[in-house]
Amino acid sequence: MADKDRFSADVAFAKVLDAEDVLGPYRESFHIPSGPNGLACAYFAGNSLGLQPKRVLERVNQELYDWATLGVDGHFRGEIPWFSYHEVFRETGARLVGAKPGEVVLMNSLSVNLHLMMVSFYRPTRERYKIVIEDPCFPSDIYAVKTQLAHHGYEAGDALVIVSPRAGEHTLREADLEELLEREGDSVALVLLGGVNFVTGQLLDMQRIAVACRAKGCMVGFDLAHAAGNVPLSLHDWDVDFACWCNYKYLNSGPGAVAGCFVHERHGANSDLPRFGGWWGNDPATRFKMQLIPEFSPRAGAEGWQISNPPILALAPVKVSYDLFDEVGMDKLRAKSLELTGYLEFLVDEIGSDGVEIITPRDPAARGCQLSLKIKGGAQALAKKMQGDGVVCDVREPDVVRVAPVPLYNSFCDVWRFAESLRRHVGGE
Repeated sequence: MADKDRFSADVAFAKVLDAEDVLGPYRESFHIPSGPNGLACAYFAGNSLGLQPKRVLERVNQELYDWATLGVDGHFRGEIPWFSYHEVFRETGARLVGAKPGEVVLMNSLSVNLHLMMVSFYRPTRERYKIVIEDPCFPSDIYAVKTQLAHHGYEAGDALVIVSPRAGEHTLREADLEELLEREGDSVALVLLGGVNFVTGQLLDMQRIAVACRAKGCMVGFDLAHAAGNVPLSLHDWDVDFACWCNYKYLNSGPGAVAGCFVHERHGANSDLPRFGGWWGNDPATRFKMQLIPEFSPRAGAEGWQISNPPILALAPVKVSYDLFDEVGMDKLRAKSLELTGYLEFLVDEIGSDGVEIITPRDPAARGCQLSLKIKGGAQALAKKMQGDGVVCDVREPDVVRVAPVPLYNSFCDVWRFAESLRRHVGGE
């Protein structure tokens, strides 16, 4: 529950918080869309598509210039040589998700990376063949899991295990997952969960889950689409086997941006681990020997899972975003996120409407910067009305409005605007 003694519903209080916000100037680093009145909107859909950093245009234009003036020589003579472009994320990507350099690579899209990871980390046997996912699970994840099961000849009705919230609750309990693993873990090959749930905004205790999986001999992977760039992560220290995330939500790298992938170093050092091969995952020392060395020799680390050469024009916005996150640091972003989300929670509670229920955990440690609101009577109509006020959020059918106050570009006055719009359209007691 938000601290009522610490916050005030007066707009003057929001202005004071903005004046004291050390990250406030970073708002100017982003293009903010205009609302119906021509003024900057209050944008709370960063959990769906993050805003564009202003430096993206400059970075993309540089790659276009190198292509225009250097042609193929841009691979080695460009401002950032294309041959090794993906390597600029070795340090920034590792710091972003709490990994070691070499454990992170940017490639493909999230769903493609999940499939590639399951090629290596879902290795079913007669005794151990089940996959555990959560409810609600992002559609692409469950499609990927079900088709992987089918590929190996298993029926989802037998091999797919779904852990759900208890009756009358909206979020999962880690204890229930631990109990499930204690009961069925010897038959579980892989546990694949969303680090932050896309509907409820619940942040799972990934370290606790990884410990439980390790105790039962299960592989553990996380979909971090709603966690990367939102909450601090320590994937290496948590002993996670693999993780995948997209870069277009909190990481502000553009629609359909190149995704990220983590592979723990103990697996990255294992060249015998089954995987799909491609020439950009090959040892760079022999990559251009091509037909002279027809055998695939994977590069050590996560980069050994690459298949194709990286799309440079698509990576350029990611470079800008990762540099920005690296400059600010997740600790500072998390501190502001806790304040913004706590303030939002306070204001929603102050409205006092029985037509609005916060279904995201009240414990700040169990959520990121997203609050999900269950709206009596349906969410779509409410979101449309709020957009008319210049307030942008998104909807998960049938009745959830998701609100993400992102610390890089949202202000406390934005949060106040959201609450005033919500008050106007749902009323109070």
